[in-house]
Amino acid sequence: MIANFRDINIGELIHMRVKESKIDLLRICNFMKCTESEINKMYEQESIPTNLLLRWSKLLEYDFFRIYSQHLILYAPPSASIRESDSSKLPRFRKNIYTREMIDFILEQIEKQKKTKRQVTDEYGIPYTTLCKWIAKHNK
Repeated sequence: MIANFRDINIGELIHMRVKESKIDLLRICNFMKCTESEINKMYEQESIPTNLLLRWSKLLEYDFFRIYSQHLILYAPPSASIRESDSSKLPRFRKNIYTREMIDFILEQIEKQKKTKRQVTDEYGIPYTTLCKWIAKHNK
């Protein structure tokens, strides 16, 4: 599992998934319509074009785009309402993926001293600032 969504090396992650899936290199080459050396070069790439990432996601049955979505959720600044346009034809996505139940569970772990703030940030990958905001907002 990727622990750090800040620095994404998609080639490494794809290679990791290939190893886990134990997919034959010939099958990969046929599906990706690439040579063996081109596949090996992709494993070394920090980023790859989205059309190739989509093909990898289908082949490996893993949504690599979610890694980038998670990065946006954790590290992008909150969107300002000024920038949001009602006339935009693009789909809107909700930034916060943490349910109230998840937040309550994590805060309960800290409150009952089952986990420290450091353990929560390390184990769940929640940024420390987000955790502090939750504690301040949901303090009973």
